[in-house]
Amino acid sequence: MADGHPQKTLPIKLDERSLSVVVHSLFSSWMLAFLFEGQIFYSLADAYKIDPAVMVFCGVAAIFAGLLLCGLFIKTKKAAKQLFLCSYLFFIAVSVIFFFPPSVFWTAGIIAGSFLAGGCVAAWAFYLKSGTPKNERIKMVADLLILSNVLMILLNMAAVHLSPQIGLALAMFMLLCAFAFALKLPADRGTSSSAPSEQKENPVGIARLLVFLCLFIVIITIDSGLMYQVVNPAFKHLKGLTSWYWALPYIAALFIMRNLPRRMNGTYILYVAIAMIGLSFIGFMSLGRGAVSYLAVNTLMLGACGVYDLFWWSILGEMLELHKSPAKILGIGLSANVLGVLLGGLIGKAVTSANSHVPDPTLLALVVVCVTLILLPPLHKHLSSLLKGHAYLSEFSVLSAQEQTNRIDRASRFGNLSERESQVASLLLQGKTYRTIAGELYISENTVKYYVKNIYSKFNIQSRAELIDIVLKKEDAAISK
Repeated sequence: MADGHPQKTLPIKLDERSLSVVVHSLFSSWMLAFLFEGQIFYSLADAYKIDPAVMVFCGVAAIFAGLLLCGLFIKTKKAAKQLFLCSYLFFIAVSVIFFFPPSVFWTAGIIAGSFLAGGCVAAWAFYLKSGTPKNERIKMVADLLILSNVLMILLNMAAVHLSPQIGLALAMFMLLCAFAFALKLPADRGTSSSAPSEQKENPVGIARLLVFLCLFIVIITIDSGLMYQVVNPAFKHLKGLTSWYWALPYIAALFIMRNLPRRMNGTYILYVAIAMIGLSFIGFMSLGRGAVSYLAVNTLMLGACGVYDLFWWSILGEMLELHKSPAKILGIGLSANVLGVLLGGLIGKAVTSANSHVPDPTLLALVVVCVTLILLPPLHKHLSSLLKGHAYLSEFSVLSAQEQTNRIDRASRFGNLSERESQVASLLLQGKTYRTIAGELYISENTVKYYVKNIYSKFNIQSRAELIDIVLKKEDAAISK
């Protein structure tokens, strides 16, 4: 050093968003590589010459239950942090069991661990909600999915190229790191506030939205279950390639979707992803079982999975504002994902184990894809209409203040709004609750509702989404031309 004094190195401090992504990614890498039909678990089963089908089914079903029920018990960020810390230690203990020969403890460990793992995934919703504004949550989710899958690839390669025990030991190390970082997570007590005004405004609309989204997720992820039972076993002999390439198209799709310009219409990409799923099964039927065929089929299938996973994760992230229990919203939505995988797996298993009179399983898989292609466009159209407000709110929020003002003024003149109604409309377009608007304008919440009713009446509309549509629709149509 020039001055003869040693320099002090400053410790790296992560904000809540980065810290929660690191914690959950470390845990998820263990879950994906081992617990949730992971390569480590299958490598252990191969080493002991056992059929893991029953344990896999029990584990997936337990994850489904954990996701679905977490919101009933975890209602604050503090409780979520406590769940993480206790569960990570339990997962380490469960992993130790698998260093010993198969026994009933394997099945018990898979079931108990999977149930808690589902709960941990749902409970992360508290940090997803508080860690970043809703229009930025798609990037936070993408970061989580990318990092967890990169770590999973490393664990898979260790299990395949070294030994399953080494892979499992490294996965346990990931859990230990997750525990250490989780100790630093904030645990604010104020996250279980009463439901926001929008929930009181239209609870039926929220329920409808969640039902349609879950139906959408279940249908599309049936293909993922079929992939596990039909496609993956056909390329089992390519262990060296599948150990590292399997998730790369998924990661690439996430990276591309994460960095798309905000004004780009994502609807077209969703339809492209549907076509990719169909083409992957067509390729599986028409191509051989070599490395080139695997690269083509897997790239199409996993690329599409990346597009759709980020789509519904981000939609669920926006929906966290609509309910007082973030864990319940995220848990229900992601349980639909697991249910689709479970149903697809059962269908694939039934077909592959049936007698010769049953059609070829790959043909049946293609039929399921075709049915999906028929059903998804109307489902997506309805879903898009329900979520239009959220998508437009994100777009409106990134406009400059001057541009926001100009658009609101034009809409106000068009609807013949009073000055106070224009102020209320402006705050509505910024995604603020009735309570927040009342506080900013120094009026009562009932008065806000009165003005909102007048605004909707003058525009002949019935919702905030339709108001946003009026403000943005004309210019968006001009841009698309």
